[in-house]
Amino acid sequence: MSTDFIQCIYEELIGFYGPQGWWPGDSPFEVMMGAILTQNTSWTNVEKALENLSSYMEPQVIYMMDMDKLRKLIRPSGFYNIKARRIKAFLEWFKGYNFCVNELGKMDITTLRGELLGISGIGNETADSILLYALDMPIFVIDAYTRRMFSRLGVPIPKEYEDVQKLFHTAIEKNTAIYNEYHALIVRHSKECCRKKPACNGCFLKNICDFYIHA
Repeated sequence: MSTDFIQCIYEELIGFYGPQGWWPGDSPFEVMMGAILTQNTSWTNVEKALENLSSYMEPQVIYMMDMDKLRKLIRPSGFYNIKARRIKAFLEWFKGYNFCVNELGKMDITTLRGELLGISGIGNETADSILLYALDMPIFVIDAYTRRMFSRLGVPIPKEYEDVQKLFHTAIEKNTAIYNEYHALIVRHSKECCRKKPACNGCFLKNICDFYIHA
């Protein structure tokens, strides 16, 4: 039931909202930076930080950048001391591939994901965002929005990240474009309707939502 329902929700979301055109970024590297900077902050704040970085948006340039300067540039994203260290750790790893996105694209997704998770400060969601949105690899990104929205809809959501991801991989065909859109649509709907304090009356999914039906 859950797998069919998850497929159904995608069709409902794409039909209602249409394509989202994610991830915002002029290059794969900018998407990578955005994935790190968006941890624990809003995209509006990330955009300000990316704008500050726009004149330096080359991995070699940021790798050589003075740490104090990097902190200042990414300050709008919040937690800038921590995020500056994470960016530097990511770039130290990326240097091993000559800062070449094409080199990463040649790698097996499981191996690459394991290496990303080995970088200080890169967790499951950030790693998968890089894989999906920067490198066009078919992997579903699981975030807090996904857990909240589908729990309310009545889908049993496992505790472990990989188990939730497996649920979506089972339900949705292995397709990078669909994974891209679905995650973006979940974020869109979660911001518009399925908020922490849900706006159920304006939700077009309310008639199939356990949370609304049993409220």
